[in-house]
Amino acid sequence: MGITSVNPATGKTIKTYDEITPEEAAAAVAKAHETWRVWRTTPFAKRARLMMKTAQILRERKDELARLMAAEMGKPLKQGAAEAEKCAWVCEYYADNAETHLAPDNVETEGAKSYVAFEPLGVVLAVMPWNFPLWQVYRFAAPALMAGNVGVLKHASNVPGCALVIEEIFTQAGFPEGAFRTLIIGSRQVQAVIEHPLVRAVTLTGSTPAGKAVAAQAGAVLKKTVLELGGSDPYVVLEDADLDHAVQMCVNSRLINSGQSCIAAKRFIVVEPIFAAFTERFVALMKAKKMGDPLLEGTDVGPQARHDLRDDLHKQVLASVEQGATLLLGGDVPPGDGAYYPPTVLADVKPGMPAYDDELFGPVAAIIGAKDEEDAVRIANDTIFGLGAAVFTKDAKRGERIAREFEAGATFVNSSVASDPRLPFGGIKKSGYGRELGAYGIKEFVNAKTVYVK
Repeated sequence: MGITSVNPATGKTIKTYDEITPEEAAAAVAKAHETWRVWRTTPFAKRARLMMKTAQILRERKDELARLMAAEMGKPLKQGAAEAEKCAWVCEYYADNAETHLAPDNVETEGAKSYVAFEPLGVVLAVMPWNFPLWQVYRFAAPALMAGNVGVLKHASNVPGCALVIEEIFTQAGFPEGAFRTLIIGSRQVQAVIEHPLVRAVTLTGSTPAGKAVAAQAGAVLKKTVLELGGSDPYVVLEDADLDHAVQMCVNSRLINSGQSCIAAKRFIVVEPIFAAFTERFVALMKAKKMGDPLLEGTDVGPQARHDLRDDLHKQVLASVEQGATLLLGGDVPPGDGAYYPPTVLADVKPGMPAYDDELFGPVAAIIGAKDEEDAVRIANDTIFGLGAAVFTKDAKRGERIAREFEAGATFVNSSVASDPRLPFGGIKKSGYGRELGAYGIKEFVNAKTVYVK
């Protein structure tokens, strides 16, 4: 069988790749394990040199990588170049900080010497999504490799070119053969790779149903998982907010990656005194954003990554309107072959509607009114998800207090939710568990080993 890459802007096939056999996948895992037996003892200084070289290559090739992402999943060029830069940043961060993060932790006991050593687990399987086809992988691979692990990647089937170029860049940087392998396989082969005795752990970024499936398969063979799943991030706008700043942040966050981001703002919860003013400005700015060819520099919103995903999003919008939501902008499927969907705004959104209860993975915003601060926080937490949340207020102490009340893995005050190599990233509730990035992320796939000397 083949795995086909299709340009979502045109609907035309880019290339079909041969899927490797289960035997070839198993051999790749075995080779990765063989490499790990040497890589685990490689000094941090050498690992860091190779990771710094990776960052250099990412920057040198960022325009090429941006074009590849635009072709395979529709990301606007300027956003693709920024993604490549961020991948370089995470490589540099762990090159600089991995040894410190994993330094032995001395503990005073009755023994002559006792400490905790952080040692690599081995082969880690990464099951990754299409929406940030480079960043999602590098934010796993940089800490995993710097910790002394090796990685095998099962990427989303619509971005095989991105999957292969990631392996190519690690090889170009000088990493040993097998340190990072891309497996061109479909979803039907994932369970067999999870169950391979030399795979020690699994990390997945994707939908909640995909996370449940992988967690169940890994749990059945007692392998650790880290899951970063969907989100329906609330952005609370209070009466004392800088309205122009809040609107700008909210629109930019809703439309990042053409709306296809787990941590994009999705529900905008606005208190009554400023509801009308916020809504008017928000709709105007959403309307001003340019939808079009992702290869054109002026494009703000490209196509959705696949036609079926675009159609599912439209069904969620139609269902919400049928249940009483008011369509303020967009909400139509444009003619043509591309998987485009325009910036769309829904108001009068209530519980029971897809726009309230579900994740809308595209450029669709739900504006929800709240009576006051307490009501706004209640609505923000009234979700099965818990990835990110933000609040806008001129009172920083008030904002920090509310940020602590949000049920989410990352909360921001007067800024949009974003991942940062220096800070842990991940969710709670149906948004998953475990953490990536920062000092916490690099310790997810290590053995915290007690060493006691009498």
